[in-house]
Amino acid sequence: MPTPGEPISPTRQAAAAARAHGHPVAAGNWAVGMLMATTPCSARDALRILATAADLADVSVEDLASAMTATSCGAALPARLERALRRAVEAARTRGTPAGPRAAGLAPNPARIEEVLTRLRGCQARLAASPHDPAALRAMDDTAYTLCVLMGRPTALEAITAAEEQLAATALGTPSGSSGQRWAV
Repeated sequence: MPTPGEPISPTRQAAAAARAHGHPVAAGNWAVGMLMATTPCSARDALRILATAADLADVSVEDLASAMTATSCGAALPARLERALRRAVEAARTRGTPAGPRAAGLAPNPARIEEVLTRLRGCQARLAASPHDPAALRAMDDTAYTLCVLMGRPTALEAITAAEEQLAATALGTPSGSSGQRWAV
């Protein structure tokens, strides 16, 4: 707690601005929703990114979420927090080894892939417009999970990449992945 006359850090200023605009409780949901929409990722992964960024910036998760929320009110995100967020998102995107093609077997139906991918893009747009909406958070999380299961990938980003590759290969008339795959209905 700063003493009278002591300057307040930019992180605390951003957090105070968010609280002043009535965002204290919703700040965490807003930050998670925005990360889910922009990364894209599941709610679990967004929480991990938020926690990692807070650790990197040496602030609490609540202060980071409040500072992120304050950006919607016109406050600038302090450079240290922005750098930490960028690093945490990049680490989440490059986590693990890249997955190779699916094993021989049934590949998802291209129409189903397109349907789920379109729904995911709609959820991203909905979350970008209203990151604090609990229904939009659940819809994005459910759709990201569905795509991960459908594509057999552990993260939403890998599943999106695999789905886009599968659709591109289908448009060219060749199923992607290993030979001998058949479309599941």
